[in-house]
Amino acid sequence: MLEQLAQPQADAAALSATGVSPDWERRRSSAFIIDASYGTRCSTVLAIGRDGAVRFAVRRTWRSPRTGVVYPVAMAVRVGGREWTLEPLMDDQELDARASTGTLYWEGAVRVRGDPGPGGRGYLELTGYGGRVPY
Repeated sequence: MLEQLAQPQADAAALSATGVSPDWERRRSSAFIIDASYGTRCSTVLAIGRDGAVRFAVRRTWRSPRTGVVYPVAMAVRVGGREWTLEPLMDDQELDARASTGTLYWEGAVRVRGDPGPGGRGYLELTGYGGRVPY
């Protein structure tokens, strides 16, 4: 699967002029980078069950003491027969960007536990809970 994510690389004409060599820029243009001297540090994989269903179940919420917005910070994600539990490393990861983007949102580090199988660390972003996102 990683090899599929590493393709396609951009055509030379589509590359930005960033100051690095075109070869360096091309090798780093795919969504997932596999290279002996550089690699993708973070990635996202969305697995979808044979029935096409991904199910989210809220396990716990947190209310911001500053804004009063309630966020579903802990949840279970089920795909087919596998389930992962997402639990925040700390609840208070709310960002108040009303002065710039006009929205409140929660984003932050989560611990992932698999059942069955491996877990790890992740990043969860929750938008729209403090009102309509203005886009």
